[in-house]
Amino acid sequence: MTTQQVTIELPEPVFRQLVRIAAATQQSVEVLAAQRVVSNLPPSVENAPLEIQPELLKMQNLSIEKLLGIANTLVEPTQHQRHLELLEKNKESLLAPEEQEELTNLRLTADFLMLRKAYAWSILRWRGHRLPPLKELPV
Repeated sequence: MTTQQVTIELPEPVFRQLVRIAAATQQSVEVLAAQRVVSNLPPSVENAPLEIQPELLKMQNLSIEKLLGIANTLVEPTQHQRHLELLEKNKESLLAPEEQEELTNLRLTADFLMLRKAYAWSILRWRGHRLPPLKELPV
């Protein structure tokens, strides 16, 4: 991996803290600073499907309230029920071609919703928002 040099000015207390942590962890200040920068970048969208990447990138500019709205979005109950019905029917290989297409579309819709929700939570965490315990998330 190639590297680029960047010069930044840090307040003295921050620099002293970096020096102390670097010494304690036997790392250079440069390595430690680079790790902190990487860990504090917004979540990457590189591994997401291309068709949803622009939407995910736009989410980085949304307010906390809008991100929480996305993070707490639920699948429509009728869609969820239909998805379950088709999955059950699919176990017995009884799906007609149009039902197979419907099942695929419902799965993709659910997958993209989960991706949006996960990304919203990752942005919220990146911004310092407390993530609720798993048992407190809406189902």
